[in-house]
Amino acid sequence: MNARPLRVLIVDDTRLARQELRTLLADLPDIELLGEADDVPAAQAAIARLRPDLVLLDIQMPSGTGFDVIDGLDSAPLVVFTTAYDQYAVRAFETNALDYLVKPVDASRLAAALQRARARLPDARLSEAPWLGAAPRGLLGADDQVFLREGERCWFVALREISRIVVDGNYARVWFRNECALLARSLSALEARLDPALFFRANRNTLVNLRAVKAIDLAVNDGFELELKDGSRIEVSRRQSRELRERLAL
Repeated sequence: MNARPLRVLIVDDTRLARQELRTLLADLPDIELLGEADDVPAAQAAIARLRPDLVLLDIQMPSGTGFDVIDGLDSAPLVVFTTAYDQYAVRAFETNALDYLVKPVDASRLAAALQRARARLPDARLSEAPWLGAAPRGLLGADDQVFLREGERCWFVALREISRIVVDGNYARVWFRNECALLARSLSALEARLDPALFFRANRNTLVNLRAVKAIDLAVNDGFELELKDGSRIEVSRRQSRELRERLAL
């Protein structure tokens, strides 16, 4: 079965900029342009409705920023930022976004960015069924990514890169790549969206990525203590230890 085209959404408040991107995309093979949006609400609605593989996303718009578009989405698509002048945003995302393109967009840079997008997508995302992942019932799986924001720092993070998620007041602190950031969701809300085959509730306050577990040690009262690959240690409650034992057939 041949891979389907890369599905792209354009978000830019300027008509001429959208037209420029349409023209460049038309000259590239295996690209399906899903549509366009010109402000933050329209972009969020289009992403939710169309489920693009990649969004070409303007940074500065009258209704908000490109950051506002993806902030709060359950799962963020791959993003290539486009900008005319905002060098600060370019620096902030230089190592976190898939790519950034300075307007006027160079055709070869765009083609290279789309090639990187293809390399980042799992095979299932390029099959006949769009956005079909391994996680059941529409849950977020290892290859889905979230957008995390802490002050002026931002990241795109695939769920497989997250080692643990810990309660922090009314929010959840997410640990990944030896970094951490707050996510404006409760732990229970996150657990309901995450594939239970990947994330396990170790105790009342902590979700653990089972792929990040390096070792399992016995603890008091027939419990367990998990050693993660990043060196952190997580206590598993007695009740959850029984579930973990069944899960892993210990």
